[in-house]
This record gives sequence, structure tokens and C-alpha cells, in this order.
Amino acid sequence: MGFRLSHLSLVVSLVALALAGVAIYRNTYEAIIMNNGSPDFDFLETGAVSILTLNNEKINSDKDNLSQQLTQESCVFSAVKGVVDSAIDNETRVGASLIRLHFHDCFVDGCDGGILLDDINGTFTGEQTSPPNNNSVRGFEVIAQAKQSVIDTCPNISVSCADILAIAARDSLAKLGGQTYTVALGRSDGTAANFTGALTQLPAPSDNLTVQIQKFSDKNFTVREMVALAGAHTVGFARCATVCVSTNVNPAAQLQCNCSATLTDSDLQQLDTTPAVFDKDYYDNLNNNQGIMFSDQVLTGNTTTADFVTTYSNNVSVFLEDFAAAMIKMGNLPTSAGAQLEIRDVCSRVNPTSVASM
Repeated sequence: MGFRLSHLSLVVSLVALALAGVAIYRNTYEAIIMNNGSPDFDFLETGAVSILTLNNEKINSDKDNLSQQLTQESCVFSAVKGVVDSAIDNETRVGASLIRLHFHDCFVDGCDGGILLDDINGTFTGEQTSPPNNNSVRGFEVIAQAKQSVIDTCPNISVSCADILAIAARDSLAKLGGQTYTVALGRSDGTAANFTGALTQLPAPSDNLTVQIQKFSDKNFTVREMVALAGAHTVGFARCATVCVSTNVNPAAQLQCNCSATLTDSDLQQLDTTPAVFDKDYYDNLNNNQGIMFSDQVLTGNTTTADFVTTYSNNVSVFLEDFAAAMIKMGNLPTSAGAQLEIRDVCSRVNPTSVASM
């Protein structure tokens, strides 16, 4: 499984050991007084030194373990960042795609890498072909490359695909101009996916405000956090197949729909005026009634949500801070109770020993 830094456990262990040393010292002192009438200070001093030596050895050992864990984490973060930065340099759009991929993973039954599992004809249906994801979510090849990079450059370190998704989203945000944040490792990968859950749990472009608030509340997000996370639409594009459905778009934006009959990705609609930069333009557009998606523009239709839109439009620093905090919270969404978990060797399929349980 993945590893976590356990600073609190370290402190508790050292305090407990110190208290134990004090207790031994006191008991020894009392025993000598009872037997001899006076303490043997040479003996007590030797005992105290021994206890301090043990404490120092424990501290040094814990420091070594902590240093090793930090080195391992640094290796993982560096390996993933290198792949993500290179991918975004090659195609800026993929940065937004990786943020969205992480969101679509965590919002369905927690951060378990379920969205990464490929369908197996006649055997397994995953989340990728569910309507909100089908021919829409992307960036899978970047996650696969990042996983391989960790395997190649960080030997003897086992990191889940869900962790790699979380790191990739954070690094994409930073690369596009957003505020970075700390990603804690230790997630596990699921051995199953939820086709129906992707359809019912994920926010949709046609969702009204009441539906959106309920979906986010179901995941324990506040309305403010919901409005902040909606700001992910300050980067990236919508597909032709989305913007050519009238119920999905804001009619005031007066989009020109040039979709082909097959509704392919040949035409893309940028989601705000600066789709390659993580900024506050998304909220500026909403305040001007120029949000692209119906679900975006309705954020201005309620006093509470409209106030948050205005706050973020007026102060980009507040938006970036709130978005980073909401991403941390989203990245910690727990997996479903009773889910079978593992650390996948390959992100697109469960480990061979798990196949029978699917």
C-alpha cells in the first residue's frame, strides 16, 4: 500500500518512551531507598544514561525512517511531475483534462482510480463509457506514463494509481497558473467501477442549481466549495457534442454550433476567455452572463452562490486559495464501504489476482 508520514504517531511514541523512562528511574530510586536506606547515585546515574541512550537511539531511528519516507515521496512527486509537465508542454489542454479526470474519479465512490479501468468485452463495464465520461474524459495515457515513471525511477515504492491521479491534478493546476497544495499519499485502487454511479453522482452541464447543490452536499461539500470547484472551468474546452445540446448551454452566450452530424471532437468551445490560464475570468464571464454551460451560469441565479461568484471575480487570490483547499478535500473523499482495494500494477486493469473478484 501507499505510505503516509505519521508525524503525530512519532511525537506520541517519543512522549510515551520518555514517560516510561521517568517511571523506571523513579521506581528504581524508590526500591533502593527501601532496601538500603539511601540511594546508590552511581547506579541511578548509569540507569538514567541508559534510558537517555535508548531514547536517543529511538529518536535517531525515527529520524532515519522519516528521512527515508520523505526521500521516497520526493522521488514519486518528481517522477509524476516530469511526465505531467512534459505532457502539458506538448498540449496545454491536457492539463485541464487531468484536473477533470481526478474530479470524475473522486466524485464517484471516492478516490479509487475506478475511472482508469478499461472495459473488458463481455466481462467488465467500467466508468469510461458512462455518458458523462464517454469520449469526453481524457489524459489516461499521461497517468499510465506517470505510473511507469514511478516504477522505473522509484524502486521498491508502491504507489496507487489514485495517488498518481491526485498528484497529476495538483501539478496540472500549478503548471496552468493555479495555487499548488500538499497531496497526501496513501490512497488505494478499487477493483471495481460504477457505470451507473458516474451517471447519477457527477454534476451535469444541464443541472440546475438545486440539483448541483444536492450532489455536492452528498459529498459533504459546502455551497462555497461547490462554487470554487466550478472554477475548474476557467481552463479547458467543451466538446462539440456538449455545446450543441441546447439544455447544456447558456443561450445568452450565443455559441455558434458547427458540429458535424456525428458530433465528434472536431470542434471545441473554450470554457472562458483564457482557456490555458487558471485565473478568475470564468467568474468575470458569469457576472457578464457569458458563462458557457447552463450549470455554470445558474450560479448567478441565487443570492448565496452569486455572492461567491462576485467574491472570486473581485479577488483572484481568494479564489485560488479556496480552490486549492477544496481540491485537498475532494482528493480525500473516501472509497465506498466494503470496497475491495489494492495497489494496481497497471492503472487500466486490476491485478491478476483480483480478476476473479470482479
